[in-house]
Amino acid sequence: MKMNFRNYMFLVACTVSVISSTLAEQDIYVVHMDKTKIRSLDSNLGITKRWYEDVISSLSADDSEEEQEEKPPQLLYVYEKSISGFSAKLSKKQLESLKQVDGFLTAVPDEMLSLHTTHSPQFLGLKSGRGLWSGLNLTSDVIVGVIDTGIWPEHVSFYDFGMPPVPSRWNGKCEAGTKFARSNCNRKIIGARIFPKGYEAAAGKINEKEDYRSPRDSQGHGTHTASTAAGNLVNGANLFGLAKGLAGGMSYGSRIAVYKACFMLGCSSSDVLAAIDQAVIDGVDVLSLSLGGLPKPFYVDNIAIAAFGAVQHGVFVSCSAGNSGPLNSSVGNAAPWIMTVAASSLDRSFPTTVKLGDGHVFKGASLYTGKPTMQLPLVYGRTAGGEGARFCTNGTLSSRLVKGKIVVCEKGINARAEKGEQVKIAGGAGMIMVNRVDEGDELYADAHVLPATSLGASAGIAIKNYINLTKTATASIKFEGTVYGNRAPIVAAFSSRGPSAAGPDIIKPDVTAPGVDIIAAWPPNISPSMLKSDKRSVQFNILSGTSMSCPHVSGLAALLKSVHRDWSPAAIKSALMTTAYTLDKERTPIADAVSETSISATPFVFGSGHVDPERASDPGLIYDISTEDYLHYICCLNYNSSQIALLLRENYTCPSHSFQSLGDLNYPSFAVLFDSNNQHLIQTFKRTVTNVGTPRSTYNVQVKTPYGVSVTVKPKTLKFQKKGQKLRYKVRFVTRGKRSPGDSTFGSLTWISRTHIVRSPIAVTWQ
Repeated sequence: MKMNFRNYMFLVACTVSVISSTLAEQDIYVVHMDKTKIRSLDSNLGITKRWYEDVISSLSADDSEEEQEEKPPQLLYVYEKSISGFSAKLSKKQLESLKQVDGFLTAVPDEMLSLHTTHSPQFLGLKSGRGLWSGLNLTSDVIVGVIDTGIWPEHVSFYDFGMPPVPSRWNGKCEAGTKFARSNCNRKIIGARIFPKGYEAAAGKINEKEDYRSPRDSQGHGTHTASTAAGNLVNGANLFGLAKGLAGGMSYGSRIAVYKACFMLGCSSSDVLAAIDQAVIDGVDVLSLSLGGLPKPFYVDNIAIAAFGAVQHGVFVSCSAGNSGPLNSSVGNAAPWIMTVAASSLDRSFPTTVKLGDGHVFKGASLYTGKPTMQLPLVYGRTAGGEGARFCTNGTLSSRLVKGKIVVCEKGINARAEKGEQVKIAGGAGMIMVNRVDEGDELYADAHVLPATSLGASAGIAIKNYINLTKTATASIKFEGTVYGNRAPIVAAFSSRGPSAAGPDIIKPDVTAPGVDIIAAWPPNISPSMLKSDKRSVQFNILSGTSMSCPHVSGLAALLKSVHRDWSPAAIKSALMTTAYTLDKERTPIADAVSETSISATPFVFGSGHVDPERASDPGLIYDISTEDYLHYICCLNYNSSQIALLLRENYTCPSHSFQSLGDLNYPSFAVLFDSNNQHLIQTFKRTVTNVGTPRSTYNVQVKTPYGVSVTVKPKTLKFQKKGQKLRYKVRFVTRGKRSPGDSTFGSLTWISRTHIVRSPIAVTWQ
């Protein structure tokens, strides 16, 4: 039986228990509390934070004299806006005591999340002075919050020349710390905070010789993502002369609010939650999170829970899909209220040519800009060193065997640039890094410290066979600079895939955006290779990952928010999804880099397709979703009442008029699930579209039917009489014959008028 806080305090004060005197181990927990119970106690017990402090203090009041060695509980953060609760360092016994407090929902162990780590505006169709980049649309009162590793505030990408005063509605502040003063904020960077408590409780105090205990960025990741979302336009941006041109954030007129919650070993979820909570209080319009963990049910996914609270307050939340591709069902951050972003390529590359002594030629990629190598001896594995030499890990290469030679290194175990460093230390003259078989032929361009290139798996197999069959194997590497006009976009093999393990009833990821070889701002004291031995200093760096694609979409959401101030987060998301394209620049289906033959990407790889911001600014129709809609969806997830309470931050009784099925959520895509054991099944989905385009307009439906089902849409025509009008339609899916478990087929449903095309992908899966 639960007891209220006052009765609990009385019992604690009056009870003496005999417990072992051994020092109790403590872990960090994110504690979720029922917000309605907390509010009811607030008027009597003071502000929420004080109440939680009293609760935490009470947990050690139970200790007897024999238990003097037990560590007292440590309160880390109090969450008030996006979630309800707190994080604390607790022993198992303290946690058990906490469970008796009225309003306790659950305690989720803290986890260390990982970071998911300019030509892209032009590739996206953004042009200075036109459309979304016209002066009227680049309003400076939209605020983008970036939760990451911090920022390098002195960078030219964050100058505030010509910017008007900070919006009066802004509640944030600039926190001083190690090598970061309040004056480092300006009219561009209008807020900067640090959240280290969870990280330090788990990993120990921040080593200020390696990191800054302040919003200053010691890793470069946060500076790169912030400038991608909302950095200034900078002429002549380049890396060693590569990718030279105009670099700028997607919404370069927006303000930036920095929330540093990621450090050398990762991002503690308790710190990330505190950052989200504070960002909502501060007043951000968009939140960008290029980080995440393993897929998990929404009710134990702290980011999903906090993001739901943020969306309820009108904040658009954009997250990276993850870099665990090409593994199926690896997509993270998959809650329907989150915009989940995959990564794909631009039409720009940094090619190399590798020529073997037998005349075979292979194409690779590199950010090295030095002279080509001569034809040099080629070594690999045992011909280069001892055990582990094929991966070129620390100390495995023999100077006697590799000096003056080109070394072949397989990907894996250590970082890509670190392999080249090991070759250089051993006296090697160059490196060829090859993919493992399961990684396919996707190429990785890195700022190597010696002449080096990456090659795909098929080239790697051929080169290793050549070395094994030839006593005097040789190779040369030539660097070709920057090349434009490649086939693009192609979805990156590393980009995490669906179907979502947490919610297969929603197609995830939602969209794809540029995330391969992206140039953006970089701290001058961090080398482009991120190796300590590399003393090169640059203003811009080129990185790849869904970490890079996420801030593209965050910036585009800020642009749309500046044009459509009354649009909800779901409306912005709908506009970006229904206007995304699925054909590349050559008008062929967007390819998936996981295959050597470049098979077409599916909605489980790129969602609705590649973002098209100019079309998204005028989508014609939108699929809006209210908080009540999300509540009805959650009620259909087969979660129990306790699990639902976790997501909603309070006990909640599902109404009798909830959705008949998960498919009734007004999502801009269709994920249809069928039982593979039955031949004739029917699923009916309901949707409502809102006219945001031409007031008097008629839309006709066009269906590309997935194999194995029949699709019926009623009505087939939607006639709008005014802007803002809502019309409903139903889609009926009927199976045709049995299929094997795990089979999926794909199609689309598109509403077409004289001026607009509104497309939704369909994914049918047999379970």
